[in-house]
Amino acid sequence: MVMQAASREALATATLRLDERIEGTAAEGVRDLSTELFEIAGVLVRERALRRLLADPATARADRTRLADTVFGGKVSGAALETFTGLATARWSRSIDLVDATEVLARHAMLAVAAQDGSLEDVEDELFRFARVLDSETRLRELLVDDAQPADRRLELLDGLVGGKVRPVTLALLRQSVRLPRGRSLEAVVNDLAELAAARRERSVARVTAAVPLTAAQERRLTDALSRMYGRAVSVQVELDPDQLGGLVIRVGDEVIDGSVATRLARARQELSG
Repeated sequence: MVMQAASREALATATLRLDERIEGTAAEGVRDLSTELFEIAGVLVRERALRRLLADPATARADRTRLADTVFGGKVSGAALETFTGLATARWSRSIDLVDATEVLARHAMLAVAAQDGSLEDVEDELFRFARVLDSETRLRELLVDDAQPADRRLELLDGLVGGKVRPVTLALLRQSVRLPRGRSLEAVVNDLAELAAARRERSVARVTAAVPLTAAQERRLTDALSRMYGRAVSVQVELDPDQLGGLVIRVGDEVIDGSVATRLARARQELSG
């Protein structure tokens, strides 16, 4: 998700307000708020004219407030309506950013539930593992986001795969991603969710590709080294690629540390040929 400056500022402000709202709120209330924000996002996806009106800076704030109340008032809780009205009256660079922001707040609230019940680390790990499943199962990935299939059928497939095997928050986030694919790569969406969970734990995610599994001791040493290197806590997620031969490829955000055997051999060849 790439936003211009005005939208980034609006989302940052809305996120702070959401944190203030859910602080001290019972988990059930936060879960309900998340679910309702996801529902609002779904309406905005389907109703392009509505989202354009709500995100149009030329439309007076009072008019946007009335429109939000007309469409969603009485259909969602007061907390959800107030949260969304705050979004609708902000300044957005593009109308689609309003949809993205609503979805981000819904995810943020759902992850807050996991933070409250102490399952946030498990949720992050489960999301990452499911993203790896999607990476290796092309047909499954296609079926889960196939708009030609009813959403209920796609959700039934998902539930059959992970139902009872993951935390409730993980399942809720995956279900919403499948219900509202929006033409995106499901693997990318799930990876983004894992990174959002890590960020909520105030950690960066290091995606490590290795030829063979790391031992627990190796993973601890790598985590400590990366945390020292970046000056903040780092969550290490390891995926295997036997074709890599050996060594590690580490990605933290846009930065890549390539210590694979193949890369080292290629560099050696270049130096010899030079």
